[in-house]
Amino acid sequence: MHGTKILEEADRLMTVCNSCRYCEGLCAVFPAMEMRRAFSDGDLNYLANLCHACGACYTDCQFSPPHEFNVNVPRTLAVARAESYSAYAWPRAFAGAFARNGIVISLVAALSVAAFIFGFAAWHDRQVLFGTHTGPGAFYKLMPHNAMAALFGVAFLYAIVALTMGVRAFWRDIGEPVGMKTDAAALLQALRDAGELRHLDGGGVGCFNEDDRPTDRRRLYHHFTFYGFALCFASTCIATLYHYLLARQAPYAWWDLPVVLGTLGGIGLLIGPIGLLTERWKRDSVLVDEARHGMDVAFIVMLFLTSLTGMALLVWRETAAMGPLLALHLGVVFSLFITMPYGKFVHGIYRFAALVRYAMERRAMAHGAGE
Repeated sequence: MHGTKILEEADRLMTVCNSCRYCEGLCAVFPAMEMRRAFSDGDLNYLANLCHACGACYTDCQFSPPHEFNVNVPRTLAVARAESYSAYAWPRAFAGAFARNGIVISLVAALSVAAFIFGFAAWHDRQVLFGTHTGPGAFYKLMPHNAMAALFGVAFLYAIVALTMGVRAFWRDIGEPVGMKTDAAALLQALRDAGELRHLDGGGVGCFNEDDRPTDRRRLYHHFTFYGFALCFASTCIATLYHYLLARQAPYAWWDLPVVLGTLGGIGLLIGPIGLLTERWKRDSVLVDEARHGMDVAFIVMLFLTSLTGMALLVWRETAAMGPLLALHLGVVFSLFITMPYGKFVHGIYRFAALVRYAMERRAMAHGAGE
């Protein structure tokens, strides 16, 4: 018996697939499945997060609907994957609320923080809020740097703690085999597979979306989103070093490294999320978990709004619009931080953990065969 109905269904499908094995060359899920004869809850959550939802197995399967076996691996694992986000979330009490009302909660949080910063500045000095400020330290006329750093430092720390606790629970549940230890080679392989989105290609032909003609569009938009986020994070880290090590205050010139990286990352976070949302709406409904949008869509929307408000702030930072735009951008960033542990962001972390586990298993199997 399993903890949820969807895991019961996943067990049934994996049992059927383990007997057939026609799809073993499509992605990592099926070779990982073949290493097992029975499936615990942890095993099924591991396979669900190892799945990249390319849809190839549904198209290739001889037992997919309308066959009486009703084998639909992409949708079943999509539901199991979404439920795993809630199952491992910390604190657990927050997971359900975010899953049901992800977009609403994200937008309310963003607007609330923006309104707080806006009100703080207006109460302190209305002229500062709507004034034109240029040169180093212009942003901190709206809110002192220490207050800004404290507010967002707490939000970021909360996100890190919540994510760490969730990944810790996930890793424990997927059951690291006795005697198997993470090594550098397995970690490097997982990094390579994640960085290339190796398993989002349906065995080499591409991802199936709205029809039976595979494309690489989803992988392309994932790359724009991931590397855009990475560049923005690098920009923030370098700006922090500028401030504390070099005593250089934002905003920086257009040619400074934080601005260059942030601009490139911002472009990626405009193209990627729009593309992912477009592809999501176009996908064949039989492949996806339509009942759960929640934080999946919310996270993509918040990434897009973070970039949009950040780019707008960059363009109009030397005008009277700087104050309101900065307040709005900071509100969106704050909301992004506190909602990260409960939605689509965690799928990247859990999937990477699943890829590490998969690389470890493959190396252990190869080592055993070599003996």
